[in-house]
This record gives sequence, C-alpha cells and structure tokens, in this order.
Amino acid sequence: MLYHYTDFAAFDGIIRCAELRLNNILNMNDASEMRLFMNGICTAVIERLAQEGEDDKVRSAESFFHKELASEFHYSSYAACFSRYRDDAAQWERYGHFGQGVCIAFHERLMQKMVAGIASLREVYYQEDMREHRLVTDFYQAIKNAKKFSNHLPQLQALMNEAWVQSAAFKHPSFASEREFRLVVSPFVSNEFTVEPKYHVSMDRIKKYYPLDLNRMCGKLNMHLSDLVGEIIIGPTSSQSLPILQDYLADCGLNVLKDKISMSDCPLRKPTS
Repeated sequence: MLYHYTDFAAFDGIIRCAELRLNNILNMNDASEMRLFMNGICTAVIERLAQEGEDDKVRSAESFFHKELASEFHYSSYAACFSRYRDDAAQWERYGHFGQGVCIAFHERLMQKMVAGIASLREVYYQEDMREHRLVTDFYQAIKNAKKFSNHLPQLQALMNEAWVQSAAFKHPSFASEREFRLVVSPFVSNEFTVEPKYHVSMDRIKKYYPLDLNRMCGKLNMHLSDLVGEIIIGPTSSQSLPILQDYLADCGLNVLKDKISMSDCPLRKPTS
C-alpha cells in the first residue's frame, strides 16, 4: 500500500470528484530539497573542473548553471506524495492537517498500472553528498570534452533536463524516515503529456496544478476507483463522524468503501490553541 495523508477538502477532490492533483513541487515544503539537489550537482561539477585546472570551462559552466538554475519554474515538476507508512505520527503532523485530516491507502500495483505512460511512480531517494552522483561525472565529461563550450549544446541540455527530473524525487537524508513515494510528471520534457493544467485560486495566491482523472484512468483498466482504494483512515485528532463519512461514500457511489474505514490508533495529541 501507498498512503496519502491529506485534509478533508483534498479528500473530497479525490473521492467525490475522482481527481488527483499533481502540485508544483516549488509550491511544496520540499522546494528547498529540489534546489539542494540542483545546487549540489552544479557545485560538484564546478569543483571537479577547477581541480583539473579547466579555468575557462569553469567560468563557462558557472554561467551556464547560473542561467539554468534561475529558470527553475520552466523546469517545474508536479507531484502527489505518498508514504509506505500506515498511521504514522510524523505523516499525520506534516501532511494530514496535524492529525485532523484523513489518509487514503492506494494499491501500489494498481497505481503503477493506472499511471503508466502518463506519470511515473517513483521512490524518493535520500542523499547528502552530490559529488558521487552519476550526473556529476556526466556533466563533467560533457563540458570537458566539448571543443567549444556553448549553452546550447544538446548533450548539456539533455543532462540538465534529466537533473531537474531527478530532483523531483530527491530529499535530504534527514527525511529518510518518511519512506516517501511520488507520482511525478515533468511537462517540460514530455511532448506526450496531454493533461491540461488548471489553476486553484485562493484569497492570497494562484497555484497551478495538473489534474489526473481517476475515473477515466481506472476505466481504461476496466476497474473502478473503489478498486484502487484499499483503506481510509480517519486522523487521530479528527472530529469526523464515522456514520457521516459512510453516508458520504455511499452518496458518492462508493458504498463498497464504507467497510474500509478505520480510526487512527496513533496517540497524537490535539494541537493546542
């Protein structure tokens, strides 16, 4: 199972509207992790070139990386996040509205089949020192072997695209206990990604996201949304009524999920006012 911790407003979007939103990682609390990855890769490449005495190429590479990192929104990936952990205190606090929300368990195997060709379900990897990352060597060799450095070298641009894609599934090792998985799309590298973006407008800002139509995607596999969901867990500090949630599911045409609801056993304290 993959567990998605969220609040009840987002839960309604997934269950009643059958829409799973892939949000811009730059708008998540993990944006700094993506930047940490990219800065780590670029710094390691520059250091390696400098150690080889490639001063001219160091300056050219610094200019290239500076320009590319400044264009991070162009390289935005969009994701929905999951964990391997069921009923986990840290997940409830960070992502489940401080335990007042809800957790939806999805069958990983069915999720993999459902998103094939549309998005990639990827396990997050945790690394602190970028110097040993394969991309550092690839960048270094591409720059060193270039007879004439250009910001438009196809190989460099392809490596930069790959680096941004990989950054979407990277976090600092201090988060390794989350055992996170991400459903990721990177529209900037895929001409075949046909999902149209939408915008969520709140009182203070506008956010861009990509909606996945779960009913349509499940239908292509001759299955129902209820087949994808293995369990629904009400948060440990939630005031949600179980009978009302059961009525809600029945009225959404998901009566089969009524018996898949459980209450969290996590002894999380209610937030103090």
